Amino acid sequence: MRILLTGAAGFIGSAIRRMAEAEGVEVVGADLMLPAAHGTSEPPPGIHRLDVREPDGWAELLEGVDAVCHQAAMVGAGVTVADLPAYAGHNDLGTAVLLAAMSAAGVDRLVLASSMVVYGEGRYACAEHGDQVPAPRARAALEAGDFENHCSVCGAVLAWALVDEDALLDPRSSYAASKLAQEHYARAWVRQADAAAVALRYHNVYGPGMPRDTPYSGVAAMFRSSLERGEPPRVYEDGAQARDFVHVDDVARANLAALRAVVAADPAHWAAYNVASGSPVTIREVAELVGAGTGSGVAPLVTGQYRLGDVRHIVASPERAARELGFRAAISPAEGLPAFATAPLRA
Repeated sequence: MRILLTGAAGFIGSAIRRMAEAEGVEVVGADLMLPAAHGTSEPPPGIHRLDVREPDGWAELLEGVDAVCHQAAMVGAGVTVADLPAYAGHNDLGTAVLLAAMSAAGVDRLVLASSMVVYGEGRYACAEHGDQVPAPRARAALEAGDFENHCSVCGAVLAWALVDEDALLDPRSSYAASKLAQEHYARAWVRQADAAAVALRYHNVYGPGMPRDTPYSGVAAMFRSSLERGEPPRVYEDGAQARDFVHVDDVARANLAALRAVVAADPAHWAAYNVASGSPVTIREVAELVGAGTGSGVAPLVTGQYRLGDVRHIVASPERAARELGFRAAISPAEGLPAFATAPLRA
């Protein structure tokens, strides 16, 4: 199998490339290398630099390719509203340009890096009144320190549950909206081009090679960077937000499983899968686990601050990926996050 891997210089792309080549997969690597994530370094050997939004760069790279593994994207929660055009350009226009180029080149198999942020808030239920779909949390409640979602009938705090792939898609941030748009473009392309695609909805990915000291990095890397400066990791809200953190090596394994599945799939095939460790943690526990790995003894600082684009709890079920792709994560947060505390990062 010969694949085109976009985002190949990123920490997820690097892990996919390493594992794919170890399995005898021929990898053509390409990346834009945004300064916010990559600094000003040159592409590693064997990786082509291109602007994903420019159609002229794709044709040569797609020659002889069996499938595309599309990891290139601008990530993060969005620092300001001014980030909106960048998310729309890099993530959505870039994906649309790639899909058009794939169709022109006769390449009809795609694995797309999506995200759990497409769900917005997670799944909730009231003990008395059943399943609930909470509205976005009000600014006044967040200012008052009320971070929970409440039952629309009785006002009780809602309990969270695992989200499966058939859940409502309701993005709550600019980044989340761009990831859902990528999925919509890919799904439309599947129908129009008689192609096949798999979207992998990553949970919070961490591991060696993450960029340091940037708001567009993952929260685990931001916590670690704070600890390296001798500062306590700053935890938003009350730190009780439930999430799932999945190691980059497990994400790479999921991509290889998805590539094998999509290459063998019938035309017009579309599927989406959660990629998660299956071991939920709170954000405060993430900070504590990374701190334990440093041995610094610095406790996290729970700030009570909030971001309007954040959701309270989002933990998705990994069962469909296990059942249909044969993928189950091998590295739990309890094992991987302390080890991440001393793993190499990208400067």
